[in-house]
Amino acid sequence: MSENINVLPKLPYSYEALEPYIDKKTMETHHTKHHQGYLDKFLKAIEGTELKKLNVNVILKDLSVVPEKLKTSIINNGGGFSNHNFFWDILTPNSTKEPEQNLKEKIEIEFSSFEKFKEEFKEKALTLFGSGWVWLALNKENKLEIIQTKNQDSPLSIGLKPLLTIDLWEHAYYLNYQNKRAEYIDNFWNIINWKQAEYLFNLYTK
Repeated sequence: MSENINVLPKLPYSYEALEPYIDKKTMETHHTKHHQGYLDKFLKAIEGTELKKLNVNVILKDLSVVPEKLKTSIINNGGGFSNHNFFWDILTPNSTKEPEQNLKEKIEIEFSSFEKFKEEFKEKALTLFGSGWVWLALNKENKLEIIQTKNQDSPLSIGLKPLLTIDLWEHAYYLNYQNKRAEYIDNFWNIINWKQAEYLFNLYTK
């Protein structure tokens, strides 16, 4: 995405590509209704301001530039737009099912094993109350953290560099899983784009 243009991205795969783990109807509604809705409200919030010249991620990284009257809308809608941009790219129908190379080594060092990491990630996802996201991110010391963010709060706003995320809003999984969040989390491991996570890790740590 251009640094100065905020547009709804096309998905890098078809709406049905992630089946049976996420169904076509959920993906289509999630992308064209929910994601589009966040973008529309974000663009409305920044219309007529200097913020219109900035990419959403630039704004979220420094909320001090946001007028107080717009802050809530930009955190909610700009965050929703940005989080979903990231989420689509971290999913793939051709998952390798485990981390690659440098990120794999980093996970094994900091979490003892990939399985331990999965356990901790799942626990964070299960214990998130209400709507939000769970992220694997690098902190300022280039250490890995698994964090929860509520609603559409962005890890960019607290100085983190995201590598992986799971959307835990019910609209992300309810048609398939209803209230079975644990099953959705377990199936998430089948569609993670570890190549993208590896790319981001190498980009941030080079």
